Amino acid sequence: MRLLVTRPEPDALKLRAALEELGHEATVEPLLQVSFPQGIRIDLEGVQTVIATSRNALRALRSHPVRAAIRKLPLFAVGKATAQEARAMGFETVVTGAGSAEELVAHVVSAADPADGLLLHLAGDRLAGDIKGELEQQGFRVLQPVVYRTTAATAFSNDTVEQLAMGEIDGVILLSPRTATIYARLMAKHSLRQAAGTLVHYCLSEAVAERLAPLGELNIQVAEAPRIEEILALIEEGATQFDC
Repeated sequence: MRLLVTRPEPDALKLRAALEELGHEATVEPLLQVSFPQGIRIDLEGVQTVIATSRNALRALRSHPVRAAIRKLPLFAVGKATAQEARAMGFETVVTGAGSAEELVAHVVSAADPADGLLLHLAGDRLAGDIKGELEQQGFRVLQPVVYRTTAATAFSNDTVEQLAMGEIDGVILLSPRTATIYARLMAKHSLRQAAGTLVHYCLSEAVAERLAPLGELNIQVAEAPRIEEILALIEEGATQFDC
């Protein structure tokens, strides 16, 4: 199968490599560009633990002055991939969540005590949920500096438009609600609604799938759990049916 990979770099290239190892082909079309503002102040005074809901949040620390000190604090990671990024950066204690922000909040509430100090959520400029608000309702005080920003693509590349129009792409991988929103908008912009009806849309969650509603009735496959491994399993299952 040939899949359209929509996630930002550098993760898009990693996903393409994983797909190629499984015998698939991939067209990389990042729908979000990630940037890391300089001079972001991160105050660790009184912080008991760190929360990361994206690998990009951790990448923002690579050249930050607090990098050495922050790695000594325990870190709650939203899922396996974020946890791996944290360990690679040298965090000494990493707690791995099940893949969703809701489950991560529950995990933090069960393991941390508001009396022990502040929580530091390393955030992006666009958040899928209100982690800060939910934790504050549980009595925690939460710092939430924005350490990375994302910019939406305004068009597909000419090569991607041609491949979609010619039926050369079999499926699309969508891993966030915002990416799915951008994808739906660009499919309409490029007059590719009909092409969308021929594709399998592999979505990380129901929240992602819901953003495809403007494109009408589609073939949508939703991962059983919000993990990239589940997406790859869906693709493998689809490839078996595709070859029959």
